Amino acid sequence: MEFFELHPETPQQRFINKAVDVLKDGGIVIFPTDTYYGIGCDLYNKDGIEKLLSIKNEDKNKLFSFIFSDFKNISKYAKVSDSAFKLMKKLLPGPYTFILPAAKEIPKKLWSKRQTVGIRIPKHNIALKIVEELGNPIVSTTASNRIGEPLTDTFEIKNIFNISVDLMLASSNVSFEPSSVVDLSGEEPVIIRQGAGDLSILNI
Repeated sequence: MEFFELHPETPQQRFINKAVDVLKDGGIVIFPTDTYYGIGCDLYNKDGIEKLLSIKNEDKNKLFSFIFSDFKNISKYAKVSDSAFKLMKKLLPGPYTFILPAAKEIPKKLWSKRQTVGIRIPKHNIALKIVEELGNPIVSTTASNRIGEPLTDTFEIKNIFNISVDLMLASSNVSFEPSSVVDLSGEEPVIIRQGAGDLSILNI
């Protein structure tokens, strides 16, 4: 695994470009978000997806999210009602995962049993810039150990995933708190997990 530490606010473009090249070639990248480190691949690269599925198989508790850089193309990958869009617009970018009905553009093997997907726009420049340069979402899962505990030490992450991951970009401003998960696939929002971020706007 190659390893580089980036400036959190103004990440060096050459390393962003390197991550994008790895993803396009079917590789796996570890990158920082506003919650934990993510392990991701290019949504449109079948080799990358198979590698990520193999990594996920080591921990049955890992769930995939889809990392976006903005709102432009979310409706291509998930079915978003007007009320869901308004709520997401108020809270994103931020430490939230929104569960929405999956659209056909996302491979079915990445859907949940309820045919839903998790959508994220993290408030972290490195993650956002990688997705922006890639031009489409990253499929992502939290960097966790074999019993599903999110990892917070970069040295430990490097050791565990040294063979299975191609590149790791590190940063100093990862909160190491779980995202708040809100299910917007039904008629009313349902809080699945209260994590980082204020959910008082939901009035639940």
